[in-house]
Amino acid sequence: MTSPYTRILQALYARTGHPPRGTATQKSARCPAHDDRHPSLSVGVTGEGVVMITCHGGPKCSTEDVMQALGLPMSALWPDPEHPRPSQRRHSDRWMPCGHDRVADYVYRDEQGTLLYGVARCSRKGNGCQGFRQWRPDPAKHSGRRWSLYGEDGAMAVRLVPYRLPDLIAAVRDARVIMITEGEKDAEALRARPGITATCNAMGAGKWQSDFARYFHGADVSIVADRDQAGRDHAQAIVHNLMPVARSIYVLQARHGKDAHDHLSAGGTIGDFIEVWAPKPYTLQGIGG
Repeated sequence: MTSPYTRILQALYARTGHPPRGTATQKSARCPAHDDRHPSLSVGVTGEGVVMITCHGGPKCSTEDVMQALGLPMSALWPDPEHPRPSQRRHSDRWMPCGHDRVADYVYRDEQGTLLYGVARCSRKGNGCQGFRQWRPDPAKHSGRRWSLYGEDGAMAVRLVPYRLPDLIAAVRDARVIMITEGEKDAEALRARPGITATCNAMGAGKWQSDFARYFHGADVSIVADRDQAGRDHAQAIVHNLMPVARSIYVLQARHGKDAHDHLSAGGTIGDFIEVWAPKPYTLQGIGG
C-alpha cells in the first residue's frame, strides 16, 4: 500500500514536472498552488506517517490550497488507522487522553469511504474513565488526530454518520438484514460472523441522529438492545426514527450477558438472540400481517 508521503510526493512530481528533493523524511518541492519558480514547499512526514506541508513562497499557500491543486482530499495527509505501516505496528503511539493505552480504533467513513472521524477504545474502564474517546483527523497535530469531535466554538466539527456506512448502504441495496448495536465493539463482534452487516452510532446510547433514517429506506433492521434501561431507551429511539422508512424492524436482546459482544463471547449464535419486540415485522409483499 502506498504511504500518504509517497503518494503526495508522486502527485507533486506529476503536477509540477519537478521531482521533490531532500531526505527520506523531509523534501523541498515546487508549490503547485502558485507560480513557483524555485522550490518553496516543504513536505515532511511524522513518525506516525502524517504528512506536513508548508509553503514558504510569497503567497504562503495554505495546505488546503496545495491539496486542492494536487486534486487530493485533506484526508490523504494521514494514514488509514485500519492499515498502519509496519513500523507503526511495531512502535505505534497508543496514548489516549485518559492516560491508558489505546487497544482499538473504530473509524467512521462517508459514502465514498473517506475518513471522517473515529472512536478509540482504551485498555481500562472505570474510576472516571469511560473507556473510549472520539477523535477527528488533524494533520497539524503530531499524532494526526484531535481528541474531540467539537470545534473551538462548541459546535460539532464533523458530519456524523452511522458506523460502517458504505457496508450499510450495500446491505440495503442487496436486501440484507442490518443489525444495529449500542456500540462499535458489539458491531464488530457481529461483523465477525459470516454475512452479517452491523452498525451503530458514535458516543453510545442516546446519541442516534434523526437524519440517519435516510440511509434505511426499505431496510430490514434488527436492533440489539443492551440489557439495561439506557439500552431499552436507545432501541426505542431508533425504532421511532426508522418506523417511517424501514421495511421491517425487530428488537432483540442478548440471551447471555448484557450485549451482543457478551452474547457471542459466551457461545451464543446470531439465531440465539431473544426477540423482545416486533414493532414492524416483515411481511411478504401483498400479504397482510
